[in-house]
Amino acid sequence: MGTPVEKEISSLRQQILDHDYRYYVLARPSISDEQYDALMRRLRDLESRHPELASPDSPTQRVGGQPTKEFPTVTHAVPMLSLANTYDEADVRDFDRRVREALGSGPYRYVCELKYDGVAVSLVYRNGMLIRGATRGDGVQGDDITPNVRTIRSIPLRLRAATPVAGTVEVRGEVYMTRTDFDRMNREREEAGEKLFINPRNSAAGTLKLQDPRVVARRPLHFVAYFLRRESGDAAGHFEHLQLLREYGFPASDQARLCASVDEVIGYWKEWEAKRDSLPFDIDGIVVKVDSLRQQDELGAIAKSPRWAVAFKFTSRSAETTLTGITLQVGRVGTVTPVAELAPVFLGGTTVTRATLHNEDYIRELDIRVGDTVIVEKGGDVIPKVSGVRKEKRPRGTRAFRFPGRCPVCGDRIERPADEANYYCENSDCPAQVKGRIEHFAGRGAMDIEGLGEAAVDQFVSAGLLRTIADIYDLHRHRAELVKLERWGEKSAQNLLGAVEQSTKRPLARVVFALGIRHVGAGVAQLLVQNFRTMEALRDAPAEELERIPGVGPRIAESVARYFRDRHNRLLVERLSAAGVTMAEHKPAAAQTQPLAGKVFVITGTLESMSREAAKDKLEALGGKAASGVSRNTDFVIVGSEPGSKLAKARELGIRILDEKEFLRLLSGANL
Repeated sequence: MGTPVEKEISSLRQQILDHDYRYYVLARPSISDEQYDALMRRLRDLESRHPELASPDSPTQRVGGQPTKEFPTVTHAVPMLSLANTYDEADVRDFDRRVREALGSGPYRYVCELKYDGVAVSLVYRNGMLIRGATRGDGVQGDDITPNVRTIRSIPLRLRAATPVAGTVEVRGEVYMTRTDFDRMNREREEAGEKLFINPRNSAAGTLKLQDPRVVARRPLHFVAYFLRRESGDAAGHFEHLQLLREYGFPASDQARLCASVDEVIGYWKEWEAKRDSLPFDIDGIVVKVDSLRQQDELGAIAKSPRWAVAFKFTSRSAETTLTGITLQVGRVGTVTPVAELAPVFLGGTTVTRATLHNEDYIRELDIRVGDTVIVEKGGDVIPKVSGVRKEKRPRGTRAFRFPGRCPVCGDRIERPADEANYYCENSDCPAQVKGRIEHFAGRGAMDIEGLGEAAVDQFVSAGLLRTIADIYDLHRHRAELVKLERWGEKSAQNLLGAVEQSTKRPLARVVFALGIRHVGAGVAQLLVQNFRTMEALRDAPAEELERIPGVGPRIAESVARYFRDRHNRLLVERLSAAGVTMAEHKPAAAQTQPLAGKVFVITGTLESMSREAAKDKLEALGGKAASGVSRNTDFVIVGSEPGSKLAKARELGIRILDEKEFLRLLSGANL
């Protein structure tokens, strides 16, 4: 039963959590601020006098005491995939066609939700208690920002379920700021003489990266949930999951709607494009998801995006301004990209002075000239681009733009391959490419070398300390030269060299991504490492073998093979290996604990004993690989109730089929 003090503490905690829910989730407060503060003061007083009764889910524990020096890296149990974007009715109808063809003759429906312009985070609960909050990161790994997410009062520290929630629950959603809160915060910063934030989304993203949760707690952050993953459950669809999220105590989109056809989806999109400015927060489109969880599993995903969901973006906002010049930028793989220099124009919450012009064909097609009045849009409300020209306003004497024949940085010739739209600087020693490759290698999503940002890279390349990515691991030999550079000293040099040494421990997938192979993003790098567990095996794999990996097409496969055929690149990798950089995925120490090693499984239908995610976790724990689609590389197809088209394909290919009883026997170690 507990002592009177224990009972009072428990009652106070529940009262405060209930009031937080009413205020931050339901927006229906039932007591005054003074009454709320009195409850909190009483709880803090009791907890300070009885520290043995401390609990991590107490409302007093939302704000941690000390700043952290760095955010630990965590791996998401299920990758946080990004959504493919569509921008018009034709695109979304094409998405619907692909869904219909993949599912066959069965009925399906969609759930439409508003696409909040915020920052994606993952929350993990164990036995109903919040144990971790993390950023999306590269989709596979993110930053552990638990102390910061605990400060957001619309995120429950304990799930509000009618009955206790056992096991692990993951909730994903967006952290955002309302426009009113953002404007008020900027006014306060202006009065204090502090730098103003650009827009609500950037402000939310920057706040989550702060290392002092006490500062985060003072920022007006909100959370909205859009995804639920449980170890077990009987929900049939995503729309049911949204309701369950509300029952757990999360705010979930009140505007979500079930749609029986693509026409209803388009109607929802048009409705909210017209009403977007009536909302207190920013949205840049809608998200369309197949409702059935079984059908989601059947549709699967490609390397970066699920096949069962898409972002349907709103028409871009636009403005007119003057094109004052066209400059050329050189990227890390030598791509020469034209950039529009603009007279400043305010667009979608920011002042735009530069915008993309894509390539030579784009400039020629629109006949864009310096001096023109141009239309500037934010593609997907994010990236500024020049989308048109007011030719009736064109001044006399303008000339058509012509690409120069030489690189604007190194002066070497630039070439345009016959089958591509871009020009390339073929000089791999071009300073712009060198800097770009090193910046990419040292960046957050790659080797994450703190202190080796754009300014430092520029300084080191100019001083001759860095020429390749491998030179980073020789910086300790140039310590004396390093400390003599402007803004550097013993302490900063020591911190940098420590970060360089720490980067050698990054997992192989991060190393592969960091190499900067054309067309290889973080998701593809993870796929490559899952199939080739060492750099040596990946290096020697022919394009044909790479192309057999689901999610790796001919263009990616040829790009990877071409990269490793280059003697210069192979020498770079050898130098990285000699410096101690990870060259192999760590394998389990005991082979006998991996009885399913090398076996590929596909699950179709609904299992009675566990969720599909739990089944996949069990397979992977035993060394097996859970794939989303059936192919000739599949060893077993596990069939639950209401299986989809994967069962027919398995029979067609002669793949061994296991029912649920056989699957459970396999997990328990019985021979089949």
